[in-house]
Amino acid sequence: MENAKLGTRASLITISVNIVLCIFKMLAAFLGKSSAMLADAVHSLADILTTVMVIIGLKVSSKAADTTHPYGHEKFEPIFSKIMSFILIFTGASIGYRALMDLVSGNLNYPGRIALIAAAVSIFVKEFMYWYTIKIAKKIKSVTMETDAWHHRSDALSSIGTFLGILGARMGLKVLDPIAGLLVSFLIIKIGIEYYLKSINELVDHSAEDNIIRQIEYIASNVPGVINIVNLKTRSFGNKVYADIEISVDGDLTVNEGDKIAENVHGLIEDNISDIKHCLVKLKPK
Repeated sequence: MENAKLGTRASLITISVNIVLCIFKMLAAFLGKSSAMLADAVHSLADILTTVMVIIGLKVSSKAADTTHPYGHEKFEPIFSKIMSFILIFTGASIGYRALMDLVSGNLNYPGRIALIAAAVSIFVKEFMYWYTIKIAKKIKSVTMETDAWHHRSDALSSIGTFLGILGARMGLKVLDPIAGLLVSFLIIKIGIEYYLKSINELVDHSAEDNIIRQIEYIASNVPGVINIVNLKTRSFGNKVYADIEISVDGDLTVNEGDKIAENVHGLIEDNISDIKHCLVKLKPK
């Protein structure tokens, strides 16, 4: 619940900054007559929509288990991440289509200075927002928020392309303005596809990261009474992990003694690895 509050607060801050930045870039695009800046502004508008999705995703995925969802709601987060990926892909395709039409029709403008200034401001603001959001995302282990952070980074990179395109157009190469818009669209689509694939991994029974598996093996093997680890299976569940571990113990132990060892393994793994949502321990007498 604390992670959800932290993520929501960070998202509300980025939404506020994005709204101001989006309005500024929209005005700069129309006043400066720049298709590249218009593409950049639409990208920022998509940022606002995806950050709203982050807030909804964090709120839903942090809900406690209930009778309808006895294993919790963590898998709702990658579902929202998939929706955000679709928004990115659609946004990129729309921007690319408009830029391509400008190139085909020869509708080339001389962009104003305000468009260049807006691009420069966007580069610095969006890069700052990336580092701020990615720090929070890593802390609370949120794939949806990480997607949003890279959305900020993509906006910063697209603003660099926008800046160079507008600068080149102002120097006489007007064709660079719509070309910059087209490049921005490809970048957005690429990031959208990458995070769509990442969200798919979060929804299937994908094994945990190697470092988590090593931690589980180290903790279990050092519990008194454990002879060795017979089998270990892990699966991701949203931003959490389920672990099934089978340990070998002395066959001459009583049932209570064996249960005590299993309880120790279970407790130490769940208490010391924050990513673990549940650990199931099975005994195999030797």
